[in-house]
Amino acid sequence: MNISSSSSSRLEEDLDSSTSHLLYRSLGTFVCRQALLNLLLTGRACPNVFNGTLLFGEDGLPLQRPLQGIASRCDVGYLHWSREEMERGRLLQVGSMLKTPMFPIWLCCINSSYSVVFSLNRSLLSDWKMEHLFHLYYYSGQSSQTTTDRLTVDTHSHHWEAPADGDPEKRFPSLEMTIRTKWAGAAVNWSDHAPFY
Repeated sequence: MNISSSSSSRLEEDLDSSTSHLLYRSLGTFVCRQALLNLLLTGRACPNVFNGTLLFGEDGLPLQRPLQGIASRCDVGYLHWSREEMERGRLLQVGSMLKTPMFPIWLCCINSSYSVVFSLNRSLLSDWKMEHLFHLYYYSGQSSQTTTDRLTVDTHSHHWEAPADGDPEKRFPSLEMTIRTKWAGAAVNWSDHAPFY
């Protein structure tokens, strides 16, 4: 769907009772809500990241108004991880429609900061064998990052799960934890530099 073809009535239809605005003010700046991100990614302004339509609440009772999620795969995906949400046990669960886009490009929200990870191997999402060992490139857009960083992701070497002191969310960088929301148990090699995010 073309974003420019969305009418205001279509936007109202996409938004559910939990979201009435696409932007909000925080600390003197405007912050986009999930509905705006989804509008940019999918062409629909639904405020949720799960797949399909949610008819029942966590308590098992029917919702007064169904919640709309992501209806189909889009060109660019979305990954989300927040240390604060993880500590509170309320990590946003992104559905497979956003985790598995048409192209191996993901907008990432990591601890409320946005960045992009992508692969140059377009077969990554169409051939499961490509997911054993592959490269992802990370770009944050921050002035401190002078080059796009290459990470090697290994989904079959689970050395990171070996017993160690503390929980994994405190031992591993947030970017690695974000990658593991798509590839559970993946080991991430930071190539020639120390993990920084």
